[in-house]
Amino acid sequence: MKFNSSKLYQISLSHHVIFWSVYFLFNTFRWGSYFNDYVYSLQTNLLGFPIHMVLCYLNIYVLMPKLVFKKRYLSYVILLPTCIFLMVLLKFNLTYFLVSEDVWPEGPEVINRITLNYTIDMMIGELYVITFVTAIKITLDFLKEHKRVTDLEKAQLETELLFLKAQISPHFFFNTLNNIYSLAVERSKKTPQIILKLSELMRYLLYETKHRRQSLEKEVLCIQNYLDLERIRHGELLEVNMSISGDIRGKKIAPILLLSFVENAFKHGANANIGKVKIDINFMVQEDFLYFTISNPKPTLSKNNQSQKISSSGIGIENVKKRLALGYKKNDYKLTFNTDDDQFIVDLKIKVA
Repeated sequence: MKFNSSKLYQISLSHHVIFWSVYFLFNTFRWGSYFNDYVYSLQTNLLGFPIHMVLCYLNIYVLMPKLVFKKRYLSYVILLPTCIFLMVLLKFNLTYFLVSEDVWPEGPEVINRITLNYTIDMMIGELYVITFVTAIKITLDFLKEHKRVTDLEKAQLETELLFLKAQISPHFFFNTLNNIYSLAVERSKKTPQIILKLSELMRYLLYETKHRRQSLEKEVLCIQNYLDLERIRHGELLEVNMSISGDIRGKKIAPILLLSFVENAFKHGANANIGKVKIDINFMVQEDFLYFTISNPKPTLSKNNQSQKISSSGIGIENVKKRLALGYKKNDYKLTFNTDDDQFIVDLKIKVA
C-alpha cells in the first residue's frame, strides 16, 4: 500500500511571486488613486514592499519558529516591535532621500522628520501586513498538517483492515486443511472433491478480495462454495437452508466478512454436535441494507458448555467485530448475538449501498 501525502497546501516560489505581485499592484493603484499621483505611489511602494517582505519572512520563518513555537513569548514581544521600528526608520530615510521630503503625505500635517504619530502609524501599518501574511501561512500550515494527519489515519486504517482481512484466510484454510487431513486418513472418496472446492475458494480469497468493498453477489457465491464443501464433508448429517430475498445486484460489502459467521456456525454447530445438524442462513436486502441472519445448534460435545461462549467471542468473530468498527460508520451496521434453548443466532444489519 502506497502512502501519498498531499501537496495541495505546499507553498512554492511561484506562489510567493504571485502573491506579492498582486499585493503590490493593488497597493500601487490604491494609493495612486488616493494621492492622485501614481508615480509617487509606485516609488513609495517600490521602497516599502521590500521592507514588508523582509518583516513578513523574518516573522514567519525566524521569529515564530524560534520564539513562539518554543514558548519564548516575551522575547518575541520585544523583538518583533523592535524589528518593525528599525524598518520604519529605514523606510523614512529611503523615502526622504530618494522620493520626497514629504514622507507622510496622507498624514495630518507635512513632516520632514520622524515624529511619534508617524512612527506609530507606520508601525501599525507594518504590523497589519505581517499579521495578514502570517495568518495566510498559519492557515495553510494547519490545512497541510490536517491533511497529513488525515492521510496517515487513513493509511493506518487501511493497514489494519488489510491485516485483519489477512488473518481470515489462514484461519479458514487451517480449519479446512484439518478437515481434508481427516478425510485423507480415512481414505474418503470425498477428498478430491473437497480439494477442488478448496482451490476455488483459495482463488477467490487470494485474487478477488483486495478491495475494501466487494460485490455482494460474489460474496454469496463464495459462501455457496463453502457450503458445498461442507456438504461434501458431512454428507447426510448436514442440512443447510439458505434463502435470498431482495435484489443483491449492485450491492457492495467488505470482502469475506459474512464467511466468518458461516465458518463460526460450522465450527460450533456442525463440528461440535453428534448426529444431524441444521444450519439456517438468510440474506434479505431492503433498500440500502442487508439483513443477514445465521443460526446453528449449540454445541453438545462440551460438557461444561465452554464452546458455546466461544461462538460469540472466538478469533473469527472478534476479527469481524474489529473489521466492522474500522470499515463502517457506527450507524451503518448493527451486530447482535442471540440464543434460545438450543440455537445460537447471529443477526447483522449492514449498509451495502
